[in-house]
Amino acid sequence: MKRLNTIYARLPVWAQHGAITAYGLYWNRLRFGAGFEDYVAGFKEREQFSAEEWQGWQQEKLRDVLRIAATRVPFYERTWSEAEKRAAQAGRLSELPLLEKDPLRRDPESFLRRDIKPRQRLVSHTSGSTGTPIASYRTAEEVRLSMALREARMTGWAGVSFKMARATFSGRMVEPNPNSAGPYYRFNYVERQAYLSPFHLRPDTVASYVEALAKHDVQWLHGYAVSYYLLAKLILEQGLTVPPLRAVCTTSEKVTPEMRSVMERAYGCRVHEEYSTVENVLFASECESGRLHVSPDAAVVEILREDGSPCEADEPGEVVATGLMRDYQPLIRYRLGDVAAWDGRECACGRKMPVLKEVLGRIEDVVIAPDGRRMVRFHGIFAEQPNVREGQIVQEALNRIRVRVAPTKDFGAADVHDIEKRMQARLGSQVEIIVESVERIPRTAAGKFQAVVSLLHDAGVKEAERTGVADSQLN
Repeated sequence: MKRLNTIYARLPVWAQHGAITAYGLYWNRLRFGAGFEDYVAGFKEREQFSAEEWQGWQQEKLRDVLRIAATRVPFYERTWSEAEKRAAQAGRLSELPLLEKDPLRRDPESFLRRDIKPRQRLVSHTSGSTGTPIASYRTAEEVRLSMALREARMTGWAGVSFKMARATFSGRMVEPNPNSAGPYYRFNYVERQAYLSPFHLRPDTVASYVEALAKHDVQWLHGYAVSYYLLAKLILEQGLTVPPLRAVCTTSEKVTPEMRSVMERAYGCRVHEEYSTVENVLFASECESGRLHVSPDAAVVEILREDGSPCEADEPGEVVATGLMRDYQPLIRYRLGDVAAWDGRECACGRKMPVLKEVLGRIEDVVIAPDGRRMVRFHGIFAEQPNVREGQIVQEALNRIRVRVAPTKDFGAADVHDIEKRMQARLGSQVEIIVESVERIPRTAAGKFQAVVSLLHDAGVKEAERTGVADSQLN
């Protein structure tokens, strides 16, 4: 892949459009080929299940996946005790150990079934922002299932389809030149998909992004939530007119109320949030009533306390998932590293599918106060801050926070003071707040925006010991 990217970077723009289209042809046949429409129909049919039907269907599928793991997957055969293997055979999920990411990072092939050799095996990787990227192996059928689920419950619930022209913000380096004068997208003519670059979005480039949407008659937007939010802010600031759009379907990053409001004003349509993972071990999407439903036919999702017991509704806890759509590389009780809470209320849409009240954040990017409090809700720091284009919270030590701000020309001392007050109201006056103006908030290698970054880790544990914070508050 690295060699292909090098060749792509040397091509003229017109040839890059061609390369993207050839790549799109391959993926179109893979993702939407034989069986796709039947899979879509199946997902739509199951939406009508009662709670009892969902429970029965899920338990039967879970037993199949656990039996495969216990008897045909080297990692589980090697690491599970005999008692745990018996529990798996009987479908007793809660008696099985939680799965960390490190074993999957170190030896992803030990999680592959040894009894099948798929004709076509596909590998995708996480961005590796917290260590070695995780290699996720899928069969062609599993890729198709994943896309069918999104067609049924992401695009379908939003009133759009992958058959319609769309634009995508993702981690693809579609414009390899950081100093490019444009265009800042490449077009896949097979799927009528404009790949937008998340790395070139600035006040002086925003008009060209809007022009790309109009030129290719884009009907809906899909991809990184923060990239679409920042584009929307610039559109509103410059008074630009966006061509008619049907929906924005966001991925990868949390959508805050402010982000939703800005995007819906700029794009003139509803925002629908998706919560999923590269490992394809969980899927949740927003219905027409604005509620985030977990798909029970994609995974068994648990939200757990630190002691491993299940959380009640409205109680934040760690998200643990067991995938039901992938039995080639099954992940059992996989710790995603996310914090979320269930919503116990029925949804007006009538679907008897579990509802997430909120996905609060990443465990590794939780801010820890000097008194040991762990906090994830920091999106309010930049709410109603008209002179802040982008903002990021970086915890450098237990008593030091750096707030990176990409400011407008009107940003001044009053804005700095307001940010300091907001941060100290959450963390206490003993915490040093450093407000740093930057041209742009750094992205990960995949182009993702991290709203909160913790640099503590081992250094944070040592400092916690020195300042008297208990180890249990940092684990």
